[in-house]
Amino acid sequence: MTTDSGVEPGSSGSEEDVTEGLPAGWVRATIGELCDVNPRGFDEEPGDDEFVSQVPMASVEAETGRMDASMQVRYGDLKKKSLTRFQEDDVLFAKITPCMENGKIAKAQGLAGGRALGSTEFHVLRSRGAILSEYLMHFLLQRHVRRTAEHHMTGAVGQRRVPRLYLAELEIPVPPLAEQHRIVAKLEEQLAYVEAGEVAVQAALVGFLALKNQITGGGACGGLDGIERFPAPIEAADVDDGTLPDLPNGWRWVRLGEIADVVGGVTKDSKKQSNPAYVEVPYLRVANVQRGQILLDRVENIRVPARKAESLRLKVGDVLLNEGGDRDKLGRGWIWEGQIENCIHQNHVFRARVIGGALEPRLLAWHANSFGKNWCDRNGKQTVNLASISLRRIKLLPVPVPPRSVQEDLVKSIESRLAEVETAQHAAQEVARQGADLRGALLHAAFTGALVPQDPDDEPASVVLDRIDTRRATNVTPTRRKRPSLGATRPAAPQTSGRPVPSGTQEALPL
Repeated sequence: MTTDSGVEPGSSGSEEDVTEGLPAGWVRATIGELCDVNPRGFDEEPGDDEFVSQVPMASVEAETGRMDASMQVRYGDLKKKSLTRFQEDDVLFAKITPCMENGKIAKAQGLAGGRALGSTEFHVLRSRGAILSEYLMHFLLQRHVRRTAEHHMTGAVGQRRVPRLYLAELEIPVPPLAEQHRIVAKLEEQLAYVEAGEVAVQAALVGFLALKNQITGGGACGGLDGIERFPAPIEAADVDDGTLPDLPNGWRWVRLGEIADVVGGVTKDSKKQSNPAYVEVPYLRVANVQRGQILLDRVENIRVPARKAESLRLKVGDVLLNEGGDRDKLGRGWIWEGQIENCIHQNHVFRARVIGGALEPRLLAWHANSFGKNWCDRNGKQTVNLASISLRRIKLLPVPVPPRSVQEDLVKSIESRLAEVETAQHAAQEVARQGADLRGALLHAAFTGALVPQDPDDEPASVVLDRIDTRRATNVTPTRRKRPSLGATRPAAPQTSGRPVPSGTQEALPL
């Protein structure tokens, strides 16, 4: 029994080979047989004063097949630049890492004048008439197709690309054209439901994050249980404190430097790393210190004087706060729990060690990640995208200190509420995973003939492909059109892979 979408219940099937056991009327063909791969230009060259769309890589969404073609440029202003030319109904395939792995693949549509100039990191696929652009796009958007392409990338790390030849020789199952229309219509109908669910889940996940921040930030200032709060004074300093939250009776505001020993870390000196008198120890970088967690998947070592290593050695309960970097990193941090022995921290990470048990470290970390984020933004040094705050200023961060008698219960209350939110958060993440599985199942069904019924009256795909071969072999050249129309194709130079084609021939529109 199948669902309304044609997908067997509980079957993901997204990793299977879709070239096995094709239905009647289908054929296997390479993309090079079906499309011009990276055609030289437009069907018709626009005039210098005509406007075309400009589509940088950022204008193509990941995994949705959508693109933003609203940016327009005068063709004459950019025609001599090294940009990729494509037109309405072409399929764009991002060839460079990580854009390809992220699924930046789309059908070109809504282009100004039906044409566009885009990133040089796009492969362009222009159908010769035997395959719908939407069908091809959805095939390429499958995750297992992209993972296979990743294994064939060439080039240096960070600049690896999918070769044109690999894409041209990639085999795809081709149904009759009439069935392709039915598949695309059903697939897009079902994917719209999946995407609506994914949007709702992502909105819920964002809401959970905001709720967790409200619990931790509000809780650190005594704002969880409806207790009456009052303005509390703090000694003025040469910083912008903004408006301090009110505090419950018995709480007080202090400066961070009053209750904690705050120090900067070690500066890496590459010239002294070979000094035999130095000791080698692990150290934390900005990337390790996240908002609410310490990531230890990649911890590097550094050689420093033994005395320096001892003075900076982290202890359980130390609160780590980032000194700078991208603006979102400023002031973020969490608590060291002793995961690695003899670990120290670099100069872009501050260590705040609470003195004499004046404040539970988790309360300090939660406060720094909420109130402290905006405070650091106001009091740090800012450039366009980077920010930093000095050791002198971070010591002036206002910190709420509750009576010691309530701190332990307050931490338990905050953690209990966080646990409730995290339970709901994990449930939403599981729904997101199920949505990804359903998307994969729909795509698998589409390319194995299980999504819509076959019609024996459909013209087989092999007939269309044979017609293309025949016209290429007889060198029939169609009259060039004045303007490309939606869904139109153009004559193309023969490809280096796929069906044998006599040298120097061109193909006509097959239908």
